[in-house]
Parts: sequence; C-alpha cells; structure tokens
Amino acid sequence: MKAADRMPEAENGTVADAVANNWVDRLAPRPARPYLRLSRADRPIGTWLLLLPCWWGLLLAALATGRFGWEGAWIALGCALGAFLMRGAGCTWNDVTDRHIDGSVARTRSRPIPSGQVRVVQALIWMAAQSLISLIILLTFDWAAIWLGVLSLLPVAVYPFAKRFTWWPQVFLGLAFNWGALLAWAALAGSLSWAPVVLYLAGIAWTLFYDTIYAHQDAEDDALIGVKSTARLFGDRSKAWLRGFLVATVLLMGLAVVLATRDRSVLSLVVALGGPWAMGWHMAWQLSRFDASDNAGLLRLFRSNRDAGLLPVLFSAVALAL
Repeated sequence: MKAADRMPEAENGTVADAVANNWVDRLAPRPARPYLRLSRADRPIGTWLLLLPCWWGLLLAALATGRFGWEGAWIALGCALGAFLMRGAGCTWNDVTDRHIDGSVARTRSRPIPSGQVRVVQALIWMAAQSLISLIILLTFDWAAIWLGVLSLLPVAVYPFAKRFTWWPQVFLGLAFNWGALLAWAALAGSLSWAPVVLYLAGIAWTLFYDTIYAHQDAEDDALIGVKSTARLFGDRSKAWLRGFLVATVLLMGLAVVLATRDRSVLSLVVALGGPWAMGWHMAWQLSRFDASDNAGLLRLFRSNRDAGLLPVLFSAVALAL
C-alpha cells in the first residue's frame, strides 16, 4: 500500500469503522490492542448479534420446559462469554482469509492484518487461544449442546469464502451467527424440537435483513474487486427484499413462540408474541430510514439491530415470569 493511500486511522492503529473513543483505543494495554481489534472488541455490535439468538433460544426453552434457575443463569452467562470469544475467533479467521481483499477496500484496509499491525501466524495463534477458552465453557453444557457447538465450526469456517462463490454470503453468515438459538435451547432442554429450528430460520432472515444493510457500505468497492453480496445482487430492489426479510423474521419467530408456549397460559403466550411484534416495528423503522447512498446512516441502522434483537429477550423474560 502506498503511503499516500493509507487512511489516517491506520497511522495510530485504530480501525476505520470502529466505535469512536471505544475502550480498546482508550484503555487496553497497547500491545493487546491489535489483537482486540482483530476480535472486533472495538465494535461490540457483532458480539450482540451472535449472543441474542442464544438468549432467544434459552428463554424459549425455559418457556417450553418451565425450567431456568441457576442452570439457565449459567447458560446465559456462558453464552455471553462464548459469544465474545467465538465472535473474536471467527473475525480473526475472517481477517486471515480476507487479508488481500481487505487491503483493497477503503473501510477495511485499516484492520490489523492489512495495516501490518499483526502477522498471519500471530493471528492464527490468537484465534486458537480464543477457541480453546470457548471450548472449555462449552464443555460445561449438556452433551447435545456440546455436539452442536462442534458442528457450528463448519458454517464459521465456510462463511469467509462464501462471498467468492455465491451472491448470498449473508445466508452463510446467518447459518453461523444464529446457531446459538439451537445450542442454547439444547443446553437447557437436552434435545431439539421444531421450536428452536423455526427460531433458527427466523434468525437467518434477520441476518439477511441487517447484513444486507451493512453490505451496502462496500457495494462499490466489492464491485471493483469482484466480491459478491446480497447488496450488489438486489441493487435498487433492496428495499423490497428487506421488507420480505422483515416479514419472514416476524412470522417465523412468532411461530417459534407459539410452538414453545403451547403448555403455558394465554397471557404468557400473548406477552411472548409481543417480542417478534416489537422487533418487527423496529425493523420497519430501520427500513423507513434506509438510504443505500448514506454509509454513515447504514452503519447506524446496522448497529441499531442490537436494540431490535433485545426486544424479544425482554418480552420472553416477562412471559417466563407469568
């Protein structure tokens, strides 16, 4: 990369699309900062998007089984720790595989590997360390969840390559990021049923919604280097597709709630259904503000999906208390 082409962020190590004044840049020990940036610790939204389907699955399993207690509390905490670690490991793997592409995209060329802060071997060691700690946490769960955790490595490994062979890499991201809905349900219930499977599909539809919004930031650069995405595929029709993903998310999540709460009171069912209803309204608000040419606005909308995904958690928790 020519010196004249370097972004200002790369000079002091910060990453272009990181949260301004984030804790990594301000508080983390300087030697640790490149590795925390590899893990996207300076951009917490990805951890939330990985964690929230876990909490959806856990709370729906609690509604279905009538159990939670200390076991459920540990699963909730374990999922939070695991989401942070596995998101970090997955992002590190993504940056290793995309290091040549990232150097050609304005938004990503300040990342630790293309900017020269971390070597590939160092990144792989860091990825292995995060994965090992995640495995230790996973081994405290039910055997069904452990096997699902092992299987989750397949979509995680494939996702970074998806943009090279399909226009739908967001589907592969959805397969990886929503796996926690299955895992957390199994961790509490001990097995799977139709409810978590339908919830998993709802999460994939949600991922298609928010990551298509996100991918529009890079559409021009992606076109120049030949990287595929739903943003490029949909183009001017993106809003119509996003509306379809919104409807699919709400309907599928609503069906999952109905399947999980068949043996509970009508009041509990109605409150739990408030989750997908409220989430749908939040997604509709995002859609009303979608502007493919406004990169800053696209990033704000993408990050707002933390709040969208927390709404079903809130409603399900209240329904569980009824």
